[in-house]
Amino acid sequence: MSARLAYLFRWDGTVDRGPYLAIGLLGFALKHNLDRFLATFVFHRPWELFNYWIPPTKALRLRELPREDAFFLAAMLGLALPFIWVGVALTARRLRAVRLPTWLVALFFLPVANLVFFLVLSVLPSRPEAAPPALPRTRRFQAFLDRVIPDDPVGSSVMALLITLPLGVGATLLSTSVFVTYGWSLFVGLPFVLGLAAALLHGYHGSRSYGSCLAVSWLSILFTGVILFALAVEGLICIVMAAPMGVVLAAAGGSVGYLIQSRPWSQGEVPSAFLVLTLVTPGLMGAEALERPQPPLFAVRTTIEVQTAPEVVWQRVVSFTELPEPDDWFFRLGIAYPMRAEITGRGVGAVRQCVFSTGTFVEPIEIWDAPRRLKFSVTSNPAPMQEWTPYRTIAPAHLDGFLVSRGGEFLLVPLPTGHTRIEATTWYHHHMWPAAYWRLWSDAIIHRIHTRVLRHVKHLAEENRGG
Repeated sequence: MSARLAYLFRWDGTVDRGPYLAIGLLGFALKHNLDRFLATFVFHRPWELFNYWIPPTKALRLRELPREDAFFLAAMLGLALPFIWVGVALTARRLRAVRLPTWLVALFFLPVANLVFFLVLSVLPSRPEAAPPALPRTRRFQAFLDRVIPDDPVGSSVMALLITLPLGVGATLLSTSVFVTYGWSLFVGLPFVLGLAAALLHGYHGSRSYGSCLAVSWLSILFTGVILFALAVEGLICIVMAAPMGVVLAAAGGSVGYLIQSRPWSQGEVPSAFLVLTLVTPGLMGAEALERPQPPLFAVRTTIEVQTAPEVVWQRVVSFTELPEPDDWFFRLGIAYPMRAEITGRGVGAVRQCVFSTGTFVEPIEIWDAPRRLKFSVTSNPAPMQEWTPYRTIAPAHLDGFLVSRGGEFLLVPLPTGHTRIEATTWYHHHMWPAAYWRLWSDAIIHRIHTRVLRHVKHLAEENRGG
């Protein structure tokens, strides 16, 4: 028995794919059940599969951990240490068996991607050992690609994803968490580079079809989004909003990669091209963070006709009662929606508070021209959405100060029929680029908010027009 246990903890030697797969699956099942037992019966906390990426604590930073959370995480880490060693040792031995560099064991610690890494090592056959020829330093990276990327199309596509996914996730974290920018390099440069790099690596050993190059380019974007979602870096809403642009740009990069890899001399150029791509994107992100361009001011205007006089409508515009729960799928996904409006005081200097599902807009009145025009600035903005996520909560940077309302206006225009046309306008800006693309989404969100408020005002005004 002791000899068999020692086999699990050994660092030297190799292991075949069958034992590696079996030990990995049994080890994960055992560890998960031990974790659930410790969390449930000792610390009285829930424990699910998602908690391997996001622990069930309220603190976002280590130094903010409450004492009971620190004890809980320390106990879970202590329980995990022997499993971590076994996993790392077996993975290192498996890498030797397939003749890959043992430093790739670092992928064992990359969430989500390590699952794909495990499956790849469980499928790749072991290879007989051969003495590698001595290579000059300039060709070492090419030799690395020669060994790592399989000749067959399926293997090359899988390895292309394994290489590009860490780059995509790392670059996204660099932009959003270090530089705190959501700009051209993130939404335009990165999808193009990932698509191009994936296609180049896929066709490293031989020309691949255009369809397969596009497929691996799209998969690089898809799996990057999945990992960002699983790691709670971003919620589903933002990923879905960025997807149309990302898919198009990844296809453009994949198309360029297809043209390059279809040339007979392409194999020798891939290593240098790949290294350039991996350096250019972070460099552009850093330059963009230093630039910090001023965002343009946008305006969204929505109108509705109310079958009553402006004097009646005015009272419902200044403040309005609780709105019913929205039945619009747009708001059910987590987009912030208005719930009621209250006002303190009358005339210029009064403060209107529009309560949303994510917080309160504070709106000092600048123009009070009853019953024609109500104009206000905005001094406090709540989050524009509550990101859809399986975790308790996430806080991506774009929820704080990246979509900012600067002011609003209600204009009441009397019509010859005795009715009133309400024109609602919001002025805002956002710090996301390309501004024109993200404006499509923000305009649509604000227009839906306008429509929800105006329909409620119309209902209240027409219901009480006789009063």
